[in-house]
Amino acid sequence: MSHRARTGMLVACDMACSLASIIIALLVRFEFNPLRAFPYIELIVPRLPALLVVRLASYAAFGLYYRLWQFASVRELVAIAEAGTVASVGDYVLLHLIQGPGFPRSVTLLMWMFNISLAGGLRLLARLRREWMTSRSGARSFGRSASAASMRGSRGSGWERGQARRALIIGAGEAGMIVAKELRTHPELGYDVVGFVDDDRSKQGYMLAGLRVLGTRRDLAALVGRHDVDEIIIAMPSAPGRVVKEIVAACEGLGTRVKTLPGVYELIDGKVDVSRIRDVQIEDLLRREEIKVDLEKIGGYLTGRRVLVTGAGGSIGQELCRQVARFCPESLVLLGHGENDIYDIDLELRETHPGLHVVPVIGDIKDAARMESVFERHRPDVVFHAAAHKHVPLMEMHPEEAINNNVFGTWNVATAADRHAASRFVLISTDKAVNPVSIMGSTKRAAELLIQALDKHSKTRFMAVRFGNVLGSRGSVIPLFKRQIAAGGPITVTHPDMVRYFMTIPEAVQLVIQAAAMGEGGEVFVLDMGEPVRIVDLARDLVRLSGLDPDRDIEIKFTGVRPGEKLFEELLTAEEGTVATCHERIFIARSTAALDGSVEAFLETCRELAAGGESGGAQFVNWVRELTGSGGGRAEQPGTPPLAAGRSM
Repeated sequence: MSHRARTGMLVACDMACSLASIIIALLVRFEFNPLRAFPYIELIVPRLPALLVVRLASYAAFGLYYRLWQFASVRELVAIAEAGTVASVGDYVLLHLIQGPGFPRSVTLLMWMFNISLAGGLRLLARLRREWMTSRSGARSFGRSASAASMRGSRGSGWERGQARRALIIGAGEAGMIVAKELRTHPELGYDVVGFVDDDRSKQGYMLAGLRVLGTRRDLAALVGRHDVDEIIIAMPSAPGRVVKEIVAACEGLGTRVKTLPGVYELIDGKVDVSRIRDVQIEDLLRREEIKVDLEKIGGYLTGRRVLVTGAGGSIGQELCRQVARFCPESLVLLGHGENDIYDIDLELRETHPGLHVVPVIGDIKDAARMESVFERHRPDVVFHAAAHKHVPLMEMHPEEAINNNVFGTWNVATAADRHAASRFVLISTDKAVNPVSIMGSTKRAAELLIQALDKHSKTRFMAVRFGNVLGSRGSVIPLFKRQIAAGGPITVTHPDMVRYFMTIPEAVQLVIQAAAMGEGGEVFVLDMGEPVRIVDLARDLVRLSGLDPDRDIEIKFTGVRPGEKLFEELLTAEEGTVATCHERIFIARSTAALDGSVEAFLETCRELAAGGESGGAQFVNWVRELTGSGGGRAEQPGTPPLAAGRSM
């Protein structure tokens, strides 16, 4: 049915409901005595056209004719109540202030109540009809699947034989309710939900979405056996990793499969649906509480602006593009060197944001002329500079490439942003830039110094955001461990005391975008990475999530610390400390380091050392450490992370 036809039908039904509410209100007021009610009907008739016009206009103003009522929720019911209340104010004006005395006020109040009830009930029917139709079509589809599975024989799981998986949902909250309703109205998904588990004592025994809260997490083993549970679904997107880890541990040995909804960092559009249910991943065990972001402040510098992301094909770059796209920029330029990666993110954004102007650009940040032409053509307002060489051991072998890409490439992009008057330039930096002992960390620290020097004389706000490892990024330890587990082991860990800070990619990017909203220019923002994680513990957790036993099924082998590696990474030098910002997870490094002399002299030294190969790389590291006052220090000694010790609130 077309929108016009559907609207016409709704208008006709609303007119009928309005007339019915008047008659019912009068009958209720006069105890269903038509003779007593009839004189007042005669009073209303002259005002009836005006009453209907006011009511329909109110409904239209509140958008009741532009909603898909088959998907109605509490928000739509609130809109009906608001529209009905405004229309009833019109009823009062027409029947009491203009009509004059004599019309019972109680009738107007009853009309208000019946109008809302009838209009809401009418629209509720559309929702009920959809659920009934969905249930019927799903049952037919499930029946066909079951029939086909039975014809294939009795091999495989119960689901393959046409038997629904019995599921228990952990989390009797909003997310759990959505999952339960979706699974129950879509039998073709093959789930039979038996109930909820929730640690909130006040919820025990109560019903949610037609299902009972059966117990707490302590009762998991008993509930799995009593209800013959095949699968446990964790429906708590905002639960910290500690809770997810406890649930996974409690489910070990129960013979059930554990799945989860993604964390709030992955649900960046806020949408919870069953298509996102997946196996528990290592990221779920490390996630933290939900990040509170100032959407209005972020939207203020991204919405309607031209945004450029360098390194847009990388792990961080792709996630930056996804999250920036949420804020409806005027255009989003995807700059990268690898054509396949840029093609992938370009295709994804065109599918998920069809109205967004996406511009894929292939180019190398080391090519200054190319960067100039890109800025000349696209004139970006905001630049996120995520392009970098970041693999520590490889850069130790090729220091000239690290210097040329991370230092001179950054300078090319930053000076182009300055010349073309971009409003903000955000450098994605790393904890390896603190007390750097590797060529990669040293080049990123040099890049920080360069943009801070440029900020002093530019109208563009230059800032850097420093954070640790991100889970699942290219070159990170997780993909390596997964490959080693798939091959039967061993898992190689460099040192039993090796620790790192970890964030999920969406979490890190959310904080980068928030930090950029606060930047006034010249800051090095430091993200609160939480507690450091031992790499060997991470390896053991990953083995367990694979259904194996560490040390028995998969060997863990220690190989020794590699060149350029520390036992732990720092987010600050001992001298820096931090200044708190308005966001509890973002701090500003109080750095006193600055370029000593001209930028040209600094860059010339970088060129000379880059030309020196591996020996030049070693000199570069020592030179940057001297410039930034990082000589000596605790580079190789594990201990208390300086972020916690050095904060200044």
